[in-house]
Amino acid sequence: MIILKPGREKAVLRRHPWIFSGAIAEVDGDPGIGETVDVLDAGGEFLARGAFSPESQIRVRLWTWDPDERVDGEFFRARLVSSISRRQDSRRLIADGGLLSAVRLVHAESDGFPGLIVDSYANTLVMQVLSAGVERWRETVADHLMELTGADRIFERSDVEVRKLEGLPLRIGTMRGDDPVDRLQIEENELKFWVDVSRGHKTGFYLDQRFNRLRVRAFAAGRDVLDCFSFSGGFALNALAGDAASVTAVDSSTDALALAEENRALNDLPDEKVAWMEGDVFKVLRKFRDARRDFDMIILDPPKFAHTSSQAQKAARGYKDINLLAFKLLRPGGVLVTFSCSGGISTEFFQKIIAGAALDAGVNAQIIERLTQSPDHPIALNFPEGEYLKGLVLRIV
Repeated sequence: MIILKPGREKAVLRRHPWIFSGAIAEVDGDPGIGETVDVLDAGGEFLARGAFSPESQIRVRLWTWDPDERVDGEFFRARLVSSISRRQDSRRLIADGGLLSAVRLVHAESDGFPGLIVDSYANTLVMQVLSAGVERWRETVADHLMELTGADRIFERSDVEVRKLEGLPLRIGTMRGDDPVDRLQIEENELKFWVDVSRGHKTGFYLDQRFNRLRVRAFAAGRDVLDCFSFSGGFALNALAGDAASVTAVDSSTDALALAEENRALNDLPDEKVAWMEGDVFKVLRKFRDARRDFDMIILDPPKFAHTSSQAQKAARGYKDINLLAFKLLRPGGVLVTFSCSGGISTEFFQKIIAGAALDAGVNAQIIERLTQSPDHPIALNFPEGEYLKGLVLRIV
């Protein structure tokens, strides 16, 4: 069992699911990695039950606050049933009444499953195991997922650096069923996309941007659009579908751009309107600035710059640089759609960074929309860290 220091039980009582090593006074016994432990306050009263991670700064991730609830196979099955059923109940919110071929089924702490991500692409589930607790129950969870979803296979993408902080090796490969085909086809917002679950970013696609891609489509008509960090063309294709005058899409990966072009062809969108450009976005933006190129709309969806709050100040420089350059490339009345997926950057701090970039660029800008992750990536009120995706739609005035 875990005994907390005096006064360190407040976060647990607020049902925050993390207990950091500095809050612990004593570890009674020698619990193994991922083993279930009871958490007691300094007076010996039961607080919660969670998974022990001896190598992580987050020493315990909590499963339950109910002293009578056992953490066993049936516990995980019940959690999965609840999480999957919530997606079915909210399908109309996610897909506007239509069928949905790609959805997040489990969103870690926000679904009561610290360290577990499960995305569904057609008949394939992609599972990420990010914590010691889920690692211990990995096979049980996979068995339940196959039973509850009827999926043909589960492919594991536990190749994320955060596993090293848990003392876990990186792992990738098929867990259940046959190996997936090289690419799976999904449909989103009336567009089709190829998804590479074994080599693509995250679990193969950015499902969290589903609604935000639609917003780009709504703003795109008649505009010259610059899409930065384009990956497989999610924003670029939505801009084309929204009748953009032109789209320039930039990414550092030739493979990603090749997949984006295949996605364009899959949807029979006009090839004469789009230019795929390989390159470092920071360098490309400076090149465009020096060449006095300009655009009516720019999309900035960079990778995570800050994994933790301790990296926030360093990451802020990167966010400011690309946004400052983007402001300089926008025509009067132009629109900037800018994102941060860094958990270490708060919503307020992100807005402050963008405001500083606009000031240094010498432009006046208005926030006309705030964007966040799609509804299948819910944010639990007891876990505000789950709100990792922050977006602003700004207009130059």
